[in-house]
Amino acid sequence: MDLLGLLLPDLSGWSDGLTAALQPVAQIFAGLHLPQPIVQWGHPLMMGIVVGVMGSFVGLTGWRGRALRLAAEGSLTESAQKHLLDHRKLAPWMATFLALGYTGGLLSLVMQGKPLLSSPHFWTGSLVLLLLGVNGALSLTGFAGNRSALRATHAYVGSLILCLLFAHAALGIKLGLSL
Repeated sequence: MDLLGLLLPDLSGWSDGLTAALQPVAQIFAGLHLPQPIVQWGHPLMMGIVVGVMGSFVGLTGWRGRALRLAAEGSLTESAQKHLLDHRKLAPWMATFLALGYTGGLLSLVMQGKPLLSSPHFWTGSLVLLLLGVNGALSLTGFAGNRSALRATHAYVGSLILCLLFAHAALGIKLGLSL
């Protein structure tokens, strides 16, 4: 038994229920008669673009704005403001695309008749969405009155999310090759 199997209870009932709930939507996509390589590798290709391009941009603009703000001892220079505004504009879109991609990955597995909830790839994707929700909530509160500790937490959780996404991609490639 693998480590994941030791840590989690038997989730086959939940997996079957989720599969049944997604089956009608998966049948619509299956009715499009998409080539197998698209069904198998479409999700990783699209998510690779989102993570590689959007994720890198969101992370870099956030950190660049943070570094410029810290260098100016907390004041917002024009350059810091531009970077933080770019970060603020694109981060919600990235989170939206990741949530849609998560759903697309589940649908791909259902279309291929593969079990859900049983791979580390599923769990890292779920953790990414959870952390994105936490990080989004931190920013939506205005960092609880612009508290520097919450801004730092947001920055480091965002970096953790990006690192987790790269581990998630490696697990996804392993999963894709096993299908």
